Amino acid sequence: MPLQPPLAGIKVLDLTKLAPGPFCTMILGDLGADVIRVEEPGPPTGRRAEQAGKAGTEGPGASFASSPFNALNRNKRSIGLNLKSGPGREVFLRMVQRADVLVQEYRPGVAERLGIGYEQMAIRNPRMIYCAITGYGQDGPYRNLVGHDLNYIATAGVLSILGRPGQLPTIPHNLIADYAAGGMQGAIGILAALMARNRTGGGQYVDISMMDGSVALLAQTFSSFFANGRLPKPGETPLDGAIPNYNVYETKDGKIITIGAIEPWFFANLCRALGCEDFIEHEYNSAKRAEIHEFFTRTFRTRTRDEWFEILSKTDICVGKMNTLDEVESDPQVRARKMIVELDGPDGLKVKQVGISVKLSETPGSIRSLAPKLGQHTNEIMRDLGYSDAQIEKWRQEGAIK
Repeated sequence: MPLQPPLAGIKVLDLTKLAPGPFCTMILGDLGADVIRVEEPGPPTGRRAEQAGKAGTEGPGASFASSPFNALNRNKRSIGLNLKSGPGREVFLRMVQRADVLVQEYRPGVAERLGIGYEQMAIRNPRMIYCAITGYGQDGPYRNLVGHDLNYIATAGVLSILGRPGQLPTIPHNLIADYAAGGMQGAIGILAALMARNRTGGGQYVDISMMDGSVALLAQTFSSFFANGRLPKPGETPLDGAIPNYNVYETKDGKIITIGAIEPWFFANLCRALGCEDFIEHEYNSAKRAEIHEFFTRTFRTRTRDEWFEILSKTDICVGKMNTLDEVESDPQVRARKMIVELDGPDGLKVKQVGISVKLSETPGSIRSLAPKLGQHTNEIMRDLGYSDAQIEKWRQEGAIK
């Protein structure tokens, strides 16, 4: 009989909407937690409507949230609750009493005004882990500033080291603050708090700042800066394009090959493979870098990306193909690691999503369900809470639930 996933039995209330929160709870859901999305019933109004776009078909908050293709909301159930109504609040508080974790990403102070702040919820359930994911955290002079990924990584110093010399910084999508510094750090904090609860018996507040997380990602970079006082500039350090042996090159077919031959033995292997052994002794000679880079650039344009990968990957050289998204699925390593999976969707639809990156040998995670429609599990959840079908239908007619 297969063992249960590691978070089986852990109940999570998910009040989040945008990238960091849903990614955090996706991780928990993939590892077996019972994640319940608490969503506002009815069509979006006000700013929700602007975010969703016309008829829910445009904008970042469109109906894609419930699309089976949306990996962020997989392994979750959905209940539609109007938290501003008496019945909706009653149901929510009953859910809180049975929950292990609550995750929200309101601006500081908003949850308290709604009556669902940490202190208010801890009275109901002192064992619950309460995680708030915000841009700048719950205190400090920036706590009330609005922002997005770009603003947080700029404040943290991350943006200052991204790009090429003489150019404006490179904007790295919203991968760093939203996903790595926000959602992933949130999941780590929750898991740590759950472990602590095993010893103390009590819950606690998990304050996740996307700016904090972005600063933390620079741990090694700051360590070097504090040690030598040298301010790194974009494109002028070994790890961001300053040296020819840690760089990207265009190939004959217009694609990109990546070279990471920093160590002397890897650099020597690269030079032998490219027929430029004379460069081996000049790896650290800055006066030769332009010449080496020009030779590499010219040489890599003589074959296709895949031809170069086939040659160099067999000679103990740090080399990688730059796959575009449409190529990732067919990469043999991605296939072997099951990082793109195909699932059965509604009405015979085949749905592809990213796989689970955390590989556990004895209690692996799994994708058990696709993103739910708003209120898809309201009846099921409320029956589990002890409400009758008649009560459920009455409150649905009143608009308190969906």
